Amino acid sequence: MLISDISVRRPVLAAVISLVLLILGLLAGSTLSVREYPDVQRPVVSIDTRYTGASGDVIERRITQLLEDQVAGLEGMVKMTSRSQDERSTITMEFDLGRDIDGAANDVRERVSRVLRALPEEADPPQITKQDNMMDATMYVDVSSDTRSVMDVTDYADRNLVDRLGVVDGVASIRLSGGRRPAMRVWLDRDALAARGLTVQDVENTLRRENVELPAGRIESVDREFTLRAVTRLNTPEDFGALVIGRGASGRFVRLNEVADVRLEPEDTRSIARSNKQAGVSLGIVPQAQANIVAVNQAVIEEVERLQSTLPDNINMDVNVDFSEFVGKSMVEVIKALFIALGVVLMVMLLFLNSWRATIIPGVTIPVSIIAAAMVMAALGYTINTLTLLAAVLAIGLVVDDAIVVLENIVRHREQGRPPLLAAIDGSRQIGFAVIATTVVLVSVFLPVALAPGRIGVLFGEFGIALASAVVFSSLVALTLVPMLCSRMMRSQEKVASSERGRKRGQAFRALAGAYRSGMTRALRAPWMALVLVALVSAGGYYLFTQLPQEYAPLEDRGMMIVMVQGPEGASFDYMDDQISQIEDIAIRQVEAGEARRAIIRSGGWGGGNDISSAFMYMPLESHDERRFTSMEIAGQMRGPMAELPGVRAMVFLPPSLNMGGGRELQVVLRGNEYEQIAEWRDRVLDRVRENPRIMGMTSDYYEAQPQIKVGVDRARATDLGVSLREVGETLQTMLGSRRVTTFIDRGEEYNVVLQASEEDRVTPQDLNNIYVRAVSGDLVPLASLVRLEESSGPRQFQRFNRQRSIKLSANLEPGYSLGEALDYMNTVIAEEVQDESLSIDYDGESREYVESGGQIYFSFLLALLICFLVLAAQFESFIHPFIILLTVPLALAGGMLGLNLAGGTLNVFSLTGCIMLIGLAAKNGILIVEFSNQLRDRGLSVTQAVLEGATTRLRPVLMTSMCTVGGTIPLIVSDGPGSAARRTLGVVVLGGVLVSVVLTLYIVPCVYAMLAGRTRPASAVTRAVQALRKRHPTTAATSTT
Repeated sequence: MLISDISVRRPVLAAVISLVLLILGLLAGSTLSVREYPDVQRPVVSIDTRYTGASGDVIERRITQLLEDQVAGLEGMVKMTSRSQDERSTITMEFDLGRDIDGAANDVRERVSRVLRALPEEADPPQITKQDNMMDATMYVDVSSDTRSVMDVTDYADRNLVDRLGVVDGVASIRLSGGRRPAMRVWLDRDALAARGLTVQDVENTLRRENVELPAGRIESVDREFTLRAVTRLNTPEDFGALVIGRGASGRFVRLNEVADVRLEPEDTRSIARSNKQAGVSLGIVPQAQANIVAVNQAVIEEVERLQSTLPDNINMDVNVDFSEFVGKSMVEVIKALFIALGVVLMVMLLFLNSWRATIIPGVTIPVSIIAAAMVMAALGYTINTLTLLAAVLAIGLVVDDAIVVLENIVRHREQGRPPLLAAIDGSRQIGFAVIATTVVLVSVFLPVALAPGRIGVLFGEFGIALASAVVFSSLVALTLVPMLCSRMMRSQEKVASSERGRKRGQAFRALAGAYRSGMTRALRAPWMALVLVALVSAGGYYLFTQLPQEYAPLEDRGMMIVMVQGPEGASFDYMDDQISQIEDIAIRQVEAGEARRAIIRSGGWGGGNDISSAFMYMPLESHDERRFTSMEIAGQMRGPMAELPGVRAMVFLPPSLNMGGGRELQVVLRGNEYEQIAEWRDRVLDRVRENPRIMGMTSDYYEAQPQIKVGVDRARATDLGVSLREVGETLQTMLGSRRVTTFIDRGEEYNVVLQASEEDRVTPQDLNNIYVRAVSGDLVPLASLVRLEESSGPRQFQRFNRQRSIKLSANLEPGYSLGEALDYMNTVIAEEVQDESLSIDYDGESREYVESGGQIYFSFLLALLICFLVLAAQFESFIHPFIILLTVPLALAGGMLGLNLAGGTLNVFSLTGCIMLIGLAAKNGILIVEFSNQLRDRGLSVTQAVLEGATTRLRPVLMTSMCTVGGTIPLIVSDGPGSAARRTLGVVVLGGVLVSVVLTLYIVPCVYAMLAGRTRPASAVTRAVQALRKRHPTTAATSTT
């Protein structure tokens, strides 16, 4: 007895099953967090090592290479990059998505511990850190003032705002960036120090020794006890200025204010942080790992509004960037498409079924199936994101398929005059195998997407599982709730199509069925033509496939633009500030025109180091419905004026669609043995690339023109005079750079005390002449007598990629020029220009994701096709029937490629995922025809008669299910707004594939079935043979039974 029989006989049980699924799904759905996409960032572990005084080439040779060799070969490592620059080595390791980050960090830590003794003694111990995938800020709050300094604004935000925002529900941490933290700046006068016979080390040692706070014990009397606290800390500029730092050459005490200017000033002024040319600070909101970022950011906005009333009159605070805005609006667009698809599907069913009662029955399965899928998502730790909602939209056209097939067969029995109860039992029993078969096939198609290796499996795993689980639940509902409702809701005294409108629709469909039957009869006279048609359509589809441009993901209008600014090597801070101001002026025009909200500039000490020769500008745009141009068009408008700036290079680009890879679209890595040789290859490649106007602003990360002054120390003379090299290095660092030597307390907060030479004493190399160090004898030794200065130029940093020296070339692409075309061009140029086997090429960022994802998607497609074939073979107990059914796949793929070409689309992860879906969608129609034809053969009809009758009988459900699938894709195609590019790409593939396959399947499957099915036996043939043997050998049967 099938479950459908039980459901008809026990209607309460059938209703309870659906209600339980609905309730549990709602409860599970309420626990799901909201994100834009699943977390696809790989675990990252970094090693950071500082070696004071060492140049970049020394860092690379003595630290970076040594550590890289030690950690190489760790389990699950997929990429290792490093950067060696003056005084610092940074190694970054990416691991497989399945690798536990804590285990990876422990393995790195254990490997590094083995080589600590081989590192230079002067180097600091390597610092090993884990980079949390979920630690990206999703909102930035701007704090500024028209009258107060940035230092005051920074201090106010740090004291009063960070903690208030940090306790908002769902917030993990607050990142204060772009600010200027207060510090006690001690500006040393080298001439004053020399005149008094003092050195930098004298000042530093005194500050460390005298600025302390220690407990002084307690006094105990008979009745009371007192705790003593020695007030020895220095807290004000006056306190520090009055500090005695030693005796001068005349023997009198010398105070700090005699040799230095002590002021409360910003600790670091070599940074730019402005929003619409207004200086300020930015508070980055980092949500908790499983938090709903839309809800968290909304709560932060509400808290900002509450804080507005507490702000001083001269402090301004507002939301600078809200990355969840795109997420929220994108999801609203998907939800709108969800309801539109629901309406379209219901209208399609009404058109075919001629009855509101019959239409409501499968309509009920949609919410039950989709909501029930939330149980599986919650159990697997999935989230509500763009892809799972996209799966829900597509599921609307799929989950009704099983219900439609069951309902249509029951309606057909009703139209033959059978009572509702018998029609429900016999109709659902007759079609039960086909429902289960199509469900298993669809699930077998979606699972390879979820099991795909690498990021594609993680990215589309939630999409595939959500869709597959909805289909499974729809099958359950179709075999339980639908038969029960049909037995209760259909009228028993009259046929379904009894109205005048129903009769007209019935007549129209019978005319269509008659025309189809007539055409099918003619086609069966020459069935071999079907194979010719399959070959021609497949060849055409392959040609269209080769004509499509390829990229990783379609470019989305995310309402954000990024401008990367690169100044000349050795550019000063003031020079860059002037150039950046000109770039801001260009950007402000878009703000004034109502296209952009802000122009946010950051340079030095923000989001990536202290490099003052580069900067970034972020431009949040107005929402899609409030501006006239797309982000692509606005970027094009800005590229012209920025390209005309003579002093810097400004590159405008859009953030990647899937937030993966980061940086610019095209990133090619040249790897070799020597930087000089790689640089020569780089120059050849750059010369060729400049001939291609569609590759814009290609730059390199290796620059040989950084002005440098090499300071060589006369070691023999230093040793003879008793001056240590450490003292020489620390003196240079303090005077020409800066050095934190101690701290002070101000209103309960601790700040740094920073030593540095005054600005006028560090302008030219000759300023070293009046700096002294102390020898062991106590005498002062001019630093100029110990060092040699040599002006030169060289690279400021050295990059390595997977343990090889490397130079990375990166560029933006002209709109319409795909990443696949650009990479093909680059590979051709490199092959022609570089004739050296020692060179190898690799890819980074989005280019690397594109190269890796292509193989993963094609593997998933082949795996889905194989699994689908094997599942069908097991179900039909034949290898011929699956071949017949899967002949529809190349037809569907050709339709998908036709749709992409007509829509101007590209081959990307979304369109290729749609191609995988087409395997199941195309096979579904073939299953309906083949399975019913097999049933008719079991009743004694010939192969030709069975397939002709089966195809004609299944015409209506085939058309209904196909049109419902089409109805589910239409809202994706016509939608416009955030995230529409990805939705449109997937929708176009499915729409084109379903339309082409349904038309051709109705002819090709019956023809091929007529040719090949005669070589197969019905699945019941073995059963009948066993029954015949039992009749001939009753004794054997009885013994067997016993």
